[in-house]
Amino acid sequence: MHVELHPTFADTRSGQAAKALTSACVHCGLCLATCPTYLDSRDERDSPRGRIYLIKNLLETGEASSQTQLHLDRCLTCRSCETTCPSGMQYGELVDIGRGLMEQAAPRALPSRILRWLLRFILCRPRLLASGLVVAQALRPLLPARLRQTVPLRQIQKALPEQQHARKMLILEGCVQGAATPNTNGAARRVLDRLGISLIGAPKAGCCGAVNYHLAAHADGLNNMRRNIDAWWPHLQNGAEAIISSASGCGAMLVDYGRLLADDPHYADKAKRVSQLSRDIAEILMDEDLTKLTIDTQVGKVAIHSPCTLQHALQQPDLIATLLERAGFEIAITTEKLLCCGSAGTYSILQSTISEKLRTKTLHALEHDQPAVIVTANVGCQLHLQAAAGVPVVHWIELLDA
Repeated sequence: MHVELHPTFADTRSGQAAKALTSACVHCGLCLATCPTYLDSRDERDSPRGRIYLIKNLLETGEASSQTQLHLDRCLTCRSCETTCPSGMQYGELVDIGRGLMEQAAPRALPSRILRWLLRFILCRPRLLASGLVVAQALRPLLPARLRQTVPLRQIQKALPEQQHARKMLILEGCVQGAATPNTNGAARRVLDRLGISLIGAPKAGCCGAVNYHLAAHADGLNNMRRNIDAWWPHLQNGAEAIISSASGCGAMLVDYGRLLADDPHYADKAKRVSQLSRDIAEILMDEDLTKLTIDTQVGKVAIHSPCTLQHALQQPDLIATLLERAGFEIAITTEKLLCCGSAGTYSILQSTISEKLRTKTLHALEHDQPAVIVTANVGCQLHLQAAAGVPVVHWIELLDA
């Protein structure tokens, strides 16, 4: 797809990058069959190919309409289209750039700007989020049923290991996960402790940058990344083997640090190193001896939800199923290959109608074989599915935590 850049973008890095990315699209339309929003609306503008045309028009005219904004906002950034694309189109990278340019070309109405700012302000601050969640949990019985479903129950935290092992890895604590599902990283610490690995946190690290960056606040997202690199670097120099994420959404952002900071002379090399050392916790466990763990596999059928970030961004669609089968769990059968559940970061808040449709379809597939529990690998998906599921939804690492 050929693009003639408007003078506004001709001499900018973002414009040149978007032009190069757009040129990879060959108009084949294979992406339509795996795009959740296109399958829902049957509107070409809600497909990857249609959105690429909208971005192309923005690049060539320097202008964006409310329709451009509407259809780019509706994109889940699930990146299923990337897995489908025969020409290797990097759609996720292009849509991030397109959204950034769109914010300049078509400024939002004030209420929309305020809502998006509030989401970025609250979700990127774990302590503030945790405080708000405590209040919401206290008021949960008084809330309307629809709103009550969105407030997760408070988790009682279990004891953390005290022993320090020679093998050490960094753990990304996360924002929402640290506040809403603290037992996920607690379970991760206990499981790896029994395998002779200590997970250590870096107190000065914070949000991975995904919330800001995917809401087109690119500068703030990059600053989140720089802060994390500064917090982790002394530990990496002292021999930490890896940077572990138990939320695949965060993991997908960590592996992009090197690309996103490649032009930063002070952080490019460090960011590249961080990306190289980033691992989903399941990748670590695949290389360890699970017989050292005491695992109760008699929990009934386990339905596995593989988040989009694990399937398409990290290219590990079968990772959780392989690991749990190896551990001895009975895996439930799903009725179809899963597309996005509709969580997608802040999408379930900003595009709730589409999000709930996708959740209903996902749960129908997951609950078909009457599982005792549903497991996933991302906190956003976990909370989104749990709000409407008929069985418990947990992070899979909790099954390995004796």
